[in-house]
Amino acid sequence: MGTYIPPGWPAGVHPPGSEEFESTAVGWLLDVVPPDYRLHGVLRRYPIALATMARHHSTACVEGAREGYRTARTELAGVLPPHAVDTVLAAYRKEGARLAETARAVDVVERALRGEVFTPMMGEPRAAAGPEDAGAPGTEPKEAERKAARRKAAEQKPGGAKAAEQKPGGGKTAEQKPGGAKAAGKKAAVATGGEAERGRAGARRNSAGRGRSDLART
Repeated sequence: MGTYIPPGWPAGVHPPGSEEFESTAVGWLLDVVPPDYRLHGVLRRYPIALATMARHHSTACVEGAREGYRTARTELAGVLPPHAVDTVLAAYRKEGARLAETARAVDVVERALRGEVFTPMMGEPRAAAGPEDAGAPGTEPKEAERKAARRKAAEQKPGGAKAAEQKPGGGKTAEQKPGGAKAAGKKAAVATGGEAERGRAGARRNSAGRGRSDLART
């Protein structure tokens, strides 16, 4: 089984843990920092020190590119024609992306030099090469987050359908209403029957009263 290489690992650097890892990492890191860094033998003897300096240098380059991109129009307005300013901004975007990719690679190499062991993760996203945030160079993309949001929205849609399917259940309540009407009809019939019975009783009493009156007159 081959050695796992984490996302963002720079080309030309042997895998972490391999025999040529440190020597190739030092050569690559010396290309990242300014040329005069090669004059300092301590950086070759201690690769971790070189990686630390390369990390600070690459991070500062990214921040410088971002700041330059944000202020380019203000600083160059009236000095350069508009189309030239646009070209400068395009250069910032391109170089900013490259610098951000380099900074990520320096970080992962430094971690490997410090002994970190990399293992693949489930659903590990691919490393991006210097995307932008609101047009500024060297910031991370949001594509993975957008895809996750779309998947979540797609998974939630069937739930709404179930709710819609449950709506006809309300029809059962509507269907049960006629039963209530039947009960009301029965109550009305009982009430009517009671009134009729009371009417008959009153008629019998009146009849009996008239009979007694007739007997008295006789």
